[in-house]
Amino acid sequence: MPEASSSSSFWKSLGPGLLFAGTAVGVSHLVQSTRAGAAYGFSLVGLVILANALKYPAFSFAPRYAAATGTSLLEAYRQQGRWALALYGLVTLGTMFAVQAAVVVVTAGLAQALFGDGLGILGYAALLTVGAAVINGVGSFALLDRVMKVVVVTLSLATLVATALVLPSIAWGTMAWTPDFAAWTRVDVFFVATLVGWMPTALDVGVWHSLWTIARRHQTGHAPRVREVLLDFNIGYIGTAFLALCFVVLGAAVIYGSGVEIAGSAGGFANQLISLYTASLGEWSRPMIAAAAFGVMLSTVLSVVDGFPRAISGLFQRLRSAEIPHYAEQATPTATRTYDLALLIVGAGSLGLIAFVEGRLRELVELATTLSFLTAPVFAVLNHRAVLSPAMPLECRPRRWMIRFSIVGIVFQAAFAVYYLWLRFVIA
Repeated sequence: MPEASSSSSFWKSLGPGLLFAGTAVGVSHLVQSTRAGAAYGFSLVGLVILANALKYPAFSFAPRYAAATGTSLLEAYRQQGRWALALYGLVTLGTMFAVQAAVVVVTAGLAQALFGDGLGILGYAALLTVGAAVINGVGSFALLDRVMKVVVVTLSLATLVATALVLPSIAWGTMAWTPDFAAWTRVDVFFVATLVGWMPTALDVGVWHSLWTIARRHQTGHAPRVREVLLDFNIGYIGTAFLALCFVVLGAAVIYGSGVEIAGSAGGFANQLISLYTASLGEWSRPMIAAAAFGVMLSTVLSVVDGFPRAISGLFQRLRSAEIPHYAEQATPTATRTYDLALLIVGAGSLGLIAFVEGRLRELVELATTLSFLTAPVFAVLNHRAVLSPAMPLECRPRRWMIRFSIVGIVFQAAFAVYYLWLRFVIA
């Protein structure tokens, strides 16, 4: 009986980790990881693993804090001072349009490649944005949770199959395995910064994860234990890290050494990606490759379109008052109106940005990922302080080695950010 009860308890906790995975496995994997493999072979595999490892503590602190206190990271930030909430708000306002636009435009390019040019990039982008808004706004968290479970599992299986199929075509003897730092230029460092910025995803997504953990609690009526939410998180996190490596392999196997340049437009990139894979595997694989790529990005669109409004709604509530433990973020009419308004504003703003930069996919992606890269150390510090705050029960705090590992991650990310700024602006 206890075993069955434990199993039932876990299934009630399962969900936020898959939402996190759906958010992470998107532009960072399909675009940036593929570019890493295409341009550098396997030489950046170690960097991808390192980035995922060093960010693990800060990301894991989000569901840990939510399960232990019954409140989100936004409440943890409020307790550290309104300056922390204001900082989070500024970062959110400064990145939300670029991040959502980058995610939607890549997905629109894949939709155009799959369904034809009829609507154009902007038309598909609008359709995706409205569709995701309806799922999130009308169906709320319960519908998002169900849809994402299906999408994440499907895209993971499709990506694993595609990776397995390209392995025999890899020219192992000519593949680059280690970075040639002596030959690197500023451009290489800047690309690595954009790769790390969203590997596995932007660190402020930790706030979304804590909010999803609270929403899942209200959906099921089950108060998850810390170990349950961490198991859910680890499934999603380790899965995203492995899928990132899959896309590096795909890029290396199909594009590395071919002399082909990655296209700069969303539609061009989508067609190029699918065509290069089918050229290697055969035309029969086109539906599978297209479905895997589109599924990857659709999952990200769904979670990003929900994440920003959910965080903005929670932010406004925290600015007015403290968060009641186990508080339902959208339970009040005011919270619901704020969520819906934010859904509209972020959607309209991101579509406006897409219209403005249409045809310049690379610039849009690099803007969004670089902003996330530069702000990551700030959120790592805030999350670190959250799990050591008086609100965190002693028995739920991370172990000493995890705290030390968190500090290592903060130092590494901060040092890299400073080096990037020095290289970008001092040695111009």
